[in-house]
Amino acid sequence: MHSCSSLDPLVTPYVDGELAAADRNAVNEHAALCPPCRARIERERAVRDAMQAQHAQLQVAAPPALRSRCERLAARVTPDAPAPPLRLPLPAATWRSRLAPFAVAATLLLIVGGAFFLRTTQLSTRVIAAELTADHLKCAVVNSLAGTSQSAAYVESSMATRFGWHAHLPEQPEAAGLELIGARPCLYGEGTVAHIMYRHEGSTISVFMLPRRQRPEEQLGVLGHQAAVWSDGDRTFVVVARKSREELQRIASFIHERLR
Repeated sequence: MHSCSSLDPLVTPYVDGELAAADRNAVNEHAALCPPCRARIERERAVRDAMQAQHAQLQVAAPPALRSRCERLAARVTPDAPAPPLRLPLPAATWRSRLAPFAVAATLLLIVGGAFFLRTTQLSTRVIAAELTADHLKCAVVNSLAGTSQSAAYVESSMATRFGWHAHLPEQPEAAGLELIGARPCLYGEGTVAHIMYRHEGSTISVFMLPRRQRPEEQLGVLGHQAAVWSDGDRTFVVVARKSREELQRIASFIHERLR
């Protein structure tokens, strides 16, 4: 019988229908007796289905320079030579084993062109915004399924514990039509990022805090969403939402002025 931890790397290939019969039977047996793992499988299946339904909106063409670089990398890698960490091309089994805790996020990043596994010394703001938008989409689905609801005190405490960030969330967020959902640490190309989520008129607003990063202030459109970026000291903040440019500016300004 698989334990919960040993089951972890099997969840994504199980949901994708790629497991051998023996492993699939083992997952079925474990999930039948383990409600948390069964719920996780259902959540990942729901995210996969949602991403497939939104495939046309999420898919973007890789630029010619990226395609050329991928071709050069592919030409240099042999079947017996391990690929460099987090660089294309990676066999499916390799990236699954390395990114199992973030399997859904990895799937989203692959959908938007694979650019996020071609690391340079520093990612462009647009690539970071695209990664965070992918995570925004994934977490919105998970929150909806899990019914996430955390208090401001809990979120502030978790940010202090996880990031050493003694955050003070905006007071009276309802003045801007915002309702706190909760927060969690998430993964992006340069490390771990704090992810705070609000609800606004039925849709999710994501506020990301990137520690030890500085970026110029700007707003850009990516993957059908708007992303507002600014820095405060050694932290960069990114607000992501499927809103008009003007509406996102208004919400981001409210958060910028009140989040510390």
